[in-house]
Amino acid sequence: MLTRVDSTVGSDLAQQLLTVLRAALGTHWEFTVDDHHIEARHPDRGTPYRPPRRPPSWRDLLDSLETSFARDGAPRAGCLPLRWGRETELTISAIQALDPLLKDGQPRTHRSGFLPQPVVRFTGQRDATGQLKDGFLTSFVNISRVQRIGSLDEYGAILDGWLTVLSRLGFHARHVSIEGELHSWRRRQVEGITLRFRHLEHAFGDIVLLWNNEHPDRMAVDLGSGLERLAWARTQEHWPELIYGSFVGSAPPAALDAIRTATLLVGHGITPAARGAGGITRRVIGAIDRDAARLGVSALVREMYSYWSLVGALHVPWPEITRTIEEEMHL
Repeated sequence: MLTRVDSTVGSDLAQQLLTVLRAALGTHWEFTVDDHHIEARHPDRGTPYRPPRRPPSWRDLLDSLETSFARDGAPRAGCLPLRWGRETELTISAIQALDPLLKDGQPRTHRSGFLPQPVVRFTGQRDATGQLKDGFLTSFVNISRVQRIGSLDEYGAILDGWLTVLSRLGFHARHVSIEGELHSWRRRQVEGITLRFRHLEHAFGDIVLLWNNEHPDRMAVDLGSGLERLAWARTQEHWPELIYGSFVGSAPPAALDAIRTATLLVGHGITPAARGAGGITRRVIGAIDRDAARLGVSALVREMYSYWSLVGALHVPWPEITRTIEEEMHL
């Protein structure tokens, strides 16, 4: 749980951050500051947006991200293990790559650079019927740039670099806005300040300045988005069709989401069990509507297997994943 704090360090960094943001974004952005709330928008934000005629494939989007981040000094890093087993059973965010620096007091990180990290979360927003709202999934690819920094100028350079990455993906600054609270939050020994990005009406990521509250010189940046949300913002496609393609309508949305997530979990060797990470797999598979999957799950498993394989090799072949899911469904 995040708690808002008014620490001396946090207040000092927040004051400096506004100056850094103005310098990084330049004179082409308009800033609105109301108490501690800040918003930065492009003066030409009213110009029409035209999505690409041919949306890029998932592989093309990932390749463009990798190339663009590398040009900005952030080469691709290997994925964290999906089974985490420390504060969380599973990896829920690429920010966990910063744990040694921010939590353990060590001068290192698990990963540094561009990190396309598959994650599993159960915190997605839901509608009145309990269905996940558009823009939310139980499992997704957390697109991040995670790295230690020595000054706020580096933070500003990373923010400026992100806008360049977005430009190479086909976004334009005039359709992007940045907003947040210049107040720090605290979760145990870590403090941070979060600013969020929006493209037109779609929220698609954030940039978080982080530090250890006992050692403020141990600073890091977590620049995060979701591969799926980036594609949604760029293409303006209908969310279910973007995620599931031709499988939309073949089963209830909750079942499609569960099969997608189960493919990732079992593909990483996290098989159903009574507790621990395996208990999460059992919970996920339990959400699959058996009546909607009378003909099996193999077709969607193959599709999702190809998707997850774009960001890292799965350890279990798709036929075995299918067998595991279907056996668990019929217990």
